[in-house]
Amino acid sequence: MSKPKILGVVGPTASGKTDFAIDLCLERGGEVVSCDSMQIYRGMDIGTAKPTAAEMRGVPHHMIDVADPCEDFSAARFSAMARGCIDDILSRGRLPVLCGGTGLYFDSVVSGISYAENKIDPKLRRSLMSLAEENGAEYLHDMLRQVDPVSAEAIHPNNVRRVVRALEIYRQTGKPKSEVDKEQRGEPLYDAEIYGLLWSREELYERINKRVDVMIERGLIDEVRNLLDLGVGTDSTAMQAIGYKEAAEYLRGECSLSEAVDKIKRESRRYAKRQMTWFKRNPDIIWTNIAT
Repeated sequence: MSKPKILGVVGPTASGKTDFAIDLCLERGGEVVSCDSMQIYRGMDIGTAKPTAAEMRGVPHHMIDVADPCEDFSAARFSAMARGCIDDILSRGRLPVLCGGTGLYFDSVVSGISYAENKIDPKLRRSLMSLAEENGAEYLHDMLRQVDPVSAEAIHPNNVRRVVRALEIYRQTGKPKSEVDKEQRGEPLYDAEIYGLLWSREELYERINKRVDVMIERGLIDEVRNLLDLGVGTDSTAMQAIGYKEAAEYLRGECSLSEAVDKIKRESRRYAKRQMTWFKRNPDIIWTNIAT
């Protein structure tokens, strides 16, 4: 039997994925399924570049605002929910268009990964978290890079919980998380036509820097202040997102606003590089240069 047809739009941050995906939807009768690990959170709009109602241009969007920012959200949970959205879109004769830059989440949906449950060892987790607290997030990330460079490339050092989880899997199975993921990968569930958006490094970095400036103008600092006032912990996964972590540091008086903005731009550029490294490993992606 033929597999259901879906489209995908991937690429680095600030590459124009949302507009490209919406254009595809308008041309081919589609609906967007977001594959962004931070757009799932309610109240995190500016720093995640969540599309506004006007920017959506009437195209339905799924997997946005589905969780509170105090929640942890796994790739397994995301893929189950996103596949439910895809099934619903297909049942109505519409075309699902997956759009996002979180490579792990995107692959978890399209690649038929069956997630095995690895039991949590509370003692091991406490030990790893203590190492991060005593030596810093970069120290723990370096530990992961030594045993699983592929996962380390995909996980931001700030995301201590995901770094810890990857190290837990290695300690428990004796295998890198990236290898365990490959073993759990089954037959692709869909006939996926995936477009990747390309820019020159200079153009992309200029777009990233401009986007950050716009986020500040639109009120990113107030957005982060509101989340903190609502009780969202600075150690939560949501608050480790690029832009939110740095804004929180500014609000705590740990740096100036200009220093926070510069750091957001720098971390965003580094993230873009990691995203391209991840997606370039997929030979099925159709790369498209959309620079004008």
